[in-house]
Amino acid sequence: MAVAEQEREMVRAQARWVHSSARKARLVTDLIRGRSVPEARTILAFSNRAVAKDVEKVLRSAVANAESRPGLHWQGDELVVVAAYADEGPTLKRWRARARGRVARIKKRTCHITIELAQGAPVSSAPAVPAMAAPEPEPVEEPEVVEEPDAVDETEVEETEEVVEEPEASAQTEEPEAEAQAAEPEAEAETPEESDE
Repeated sequence: MAVAEQEREMVRAQARWVHSSARKARLVTDLIRGRSVPEARTILAFSNRAVAKDVEKVLRSAVANAESRPGLHWQGDELVVVAAYADEGPTLKRWRARARGRVARIKKRTCHITIELAQGAPVSSAPAVPAMAAPEPEPVEEPEVVEEPDAVDETEVEETEEVVEEPEASAQTEEPEAEAQAAEPEAEAETPEESDE
């Protein structure tokens, strides 16, 4: 299997001493590894990272190297990013004055960005959809229609209110009468006992 990988022809481009840390550059190179060149260009164009511009320059250089190589006759859009990585470069040591005559160290880190291209199908897990294709619209469900009750005349509302109020009033008047009748026998029962004494 190692022999098959060595036989595969690759074209590479490298940018050395890029003024960015390798850690920041790796976040961008991880996004384009295994993708086709048009897809990688789209990802880099919409990336918010500053180092994405440097990675895009290296990608353009690698495509130009592949197209200008006399024995290959490769087209840039048919290529795939086989490898993309960022190695650490030398760190520039600078100094900054601090309080009480002290000095603070500033580390200006650099990195070397490398991209290798080859022909073949993309290895990415993303679906093979053109970069500028619009998503398919989802079917829209119609909202349920709620039927409103028919309009009611104001005279009918007043009649129903009167009917409801009358039974409530009669129930209130019956309850005090029942309480009064229940209280009378108790009073009568107490009076004979008092008379005995």
